[in-house]
Amino acid sequence: MSTKTVSESNAPVIEDRAQLIDYFASGEKPKDRWRIGTEHEKFVYSTRDLHAPSYDEPGGIRDLLTALTEFGWKPVEEGGKVIALSGPDGTVSLEPAGQLELSGAPLENLHQTCAETGRHLEQVKAAGDRLGLGFLGLGMWPDKAREDLPVMPKGRYGIMLNHMPRVGSLGLDMMLRTCTIQVNLDYSSEADMAKKFRVGLALQPLATALFANSPFTEKRPNGYLSYRSHIWSDTDPARTGMLPFVFEDGFGYDRYADYALDVPMYFVYRDGKYIDAAGLSFRDFLKGELSVLPGELPTIDDWADHLSTAFPEVRLKTFLEMRGADGGPWGRICALPALWVGLLYDQTALDAAWGLVKDWSMDAREDLRNAVPKLALDAPLPGGGKLRDIAGEVLEIANAGLAARARFNASGDNETGFLDPLREIVRTGKVPAQMLLDKFAGAWDGDVCSIYRETRF
Repeated sequence: MSTKTVSESNAPVIEDRAQLIDYFASGEKPKDRWRIGTEHEKFVYSTRDLHAPSYDEPGGIRDLLTALTEFGWKPVEEGGKVIALSGPDGTVSLEPAGQLELSGAPLENLHQTCAETGRHLEQVKAAGDRLGLGFLGLGMWPDKAREDLPVMPKGRYGIMLNHMPRVGSLGLDMMLRTCTIQVNLDYSSEADMAKKFRVGLALQPLATALFANSPFTEKRPNGYLSYRSHIWSDTDPARTGMLPFVFEDGFGYDRYADYALDVPMYFVYRDGKYIDAAGLSFRDFLKGELSVLPGELPTIDDWADHLSTAFPEVRLKTFLEMRGADGGPWGRICALPALWVGLLYDQTALDAAWGLVKDWSMDAREDLRNAVPKLALDAPLPGGGKLRDIAGEVLEIANAGLAARARFNASGDNETGFLDPLREIVRTGKVPAQMLLDKFAGAWDGDVCSIYRETRF
């Protein structure tokens, strides 16, 4: 989730609805300036007894952040506590229960993206070795109950943790017990944004299936392959889902602004503190009628904050966020941006991907999204068959898109090799969660804690 790293006191006040639309338009970039931003979260645990460390305990999360400053990261504080780090590789931040996230810098190619991921993982492993901490790449804690987990000292999290149970039964699990990989991508125009948004939404269930990696809850199989994805179905219906209006004629910035204005607020950030505005209306804020800040108008930064509190499968800010994947190991962290860059950053590939999904009905898209958390690649495909039936074709489209980009490393390799982990999943027909379940039933002899030994970074 978003972490503030700079002072925002000089942001312009919103006096006209056009400013809301202009915010999205300000993200438009020519193709030669399109970049790749990759975000990935990991669980932190004590190698001594596998507990999730608190912020303040010796060798805990605060000490981990401090240790990472040795690699040149600069502390970001809230309320006198270090809650994030900033540096050339982006931002290191904390999710609500201490999950550690790298929000990577906007980079030109996948070689740079995977190198950035590698640097980060080497740094956290070096710091963790000194502190007795390990790191897991999974979509959900395999053994921890909610009450086993700490809460980080970030103001927005207190507000969200208080509000979540009012609107869904699994929101606290989303905050405390899940990890994801996310990719942020650019667009050149409103029309380009709309087409990428549609392809991203329609094929997000395929990404969820290929990266499904959360089959355990509290030491037992939970009946899902991506329980993390299932959690979003009962988190908060006002701010999650597949957004049917994106596929309607005329969709663009204005329509997304309407959607965002209808999403209830969480907070307003003022003078270094988060003011609880949970359930209030940003439309009232625009009129100076927000009850917690009477007479005050929002700034553009308030709008940016508010946009970060909507959680659909694809999200629009000044870039598009692909949000459907479970956390996973290094290779899959590199594979997710490869999939989406291949599909969305080459026009021929984008057109081919849209050709695959454009005739699906909205009901069929919803059915696919709802089936994938349990069935992954075996989810029924709109029009017949199973999702696995188009997985290979989608990867070939992505492969062609990456080849067309012709971005090479020093060894002369293009970006297509980053798709290899996904090709192996399609070849074997088994998503990561299914492989974990096989081990649980076999070599692990029903002991899910073996996962710490076999899947740690």
